[in-house]
Amino acid sequence: MTIPTRLRRTIAAFALASAAVPAGAQFGGIVYDPSNYAQNVLTASRALEQINNQIQQLQNQATQLVNDARNLATLPTSSLAELQGQVRRTQQLLQNAQKIAYDVQSVDQAFARSYRGVRMSASDQALVDGARDRWETSVGAFEDALKTQAGVVGNIDGARSTMASLVTASQSATGALQAAQAGNQLLALQSQQLSDLAALLASAERAQALDAAQRAAAQDQAREQLRRFLARGAGYQPGTVKMFHN
Repeated sequence: MTIPTRLRRTIAAFALASAAVPAGAQFGGIVYDPSNYAQNVLTASRALEQINNQIQQLQNQATQLVNDARNLATLPTSSLAELQGQVRRTQQLLQNAQKIAYDVQSVDQAFARSYRGVRMSASDQALVDGARDRWETSVGAFEDALKTQAGVVGNIDGARSTMASLVTASQSATGALQAAQAGNQLLALQSQQLSDLAALLASAERAQALDAAQRAAAQDQAREQLRRFLARGAGYQPGTVKMFHN
C-alpha cells in the first residue's frame, strides 16, 4: 500500500519549512538541524511504504495459498462402489447363461455336437432327444435375455440416484480438483450404462441366434427323417388297414 499523495505533500512542505530555519538553531539547549530532520522524515516515510508493500505481498500470497488449497481439495462424494456393484450384477447375469455360455470354445463345442448336421447313424430316439435339447437351449436363451433386461432396468434407479448425487457435488465444488473428480465420476456412470446396454444387446442377440440355429437344425433333421421314411425296405411300407369291424 503506498503513502497517500496528500501526506507526501505535507511531508515535503514540512521539510521546506524546516529548511528555512537557521541551521544549528537551539530550543531549550537542544541543537536542532532542520535539514537532518527533514531527511529522517523522508527516510521514515519510505520505510513505511516498503513495509506496507511487503504486507500486501504477504496478503496476496496467503490468498493464493487458500485458492491452491481449494483447488487441491478432493471430492467428498465417491460413487465408484455403487457403479462397480451394478457392473458386477450385470456380469453375474451373463455368467449364469444356460446351456451355452458366452465363450467361444463353449459355442464351438455345442454347435459341433448339436447343430452341425444330423448324423445318419443316429437312432430315431437320438434325433428326438437332440431336437428337444436344442429347443430347451433356445427357450433358456430367451429366459436369460429377459433376466438381463430385468437386471438392466433395475440398475436405472441406482443410476438416477448416483447421477443426482454427482451433479450436486459438481455444482457445489470449491476447487478445480473437485470439479474434475465429479466430471470423471459422471463419465464412469456413462460407462456403466453403456456396459449395461452392451450386455442387453448381447443377451438379445444370443437368444435370436440360438433360435435361428435351432430352426436351421430342425430343417436338417426333418430332411433326414423324411429320407428315412421314404427309404426302400426300411421306410414306410403300405399295408391293409381295417377301419371297421363286423
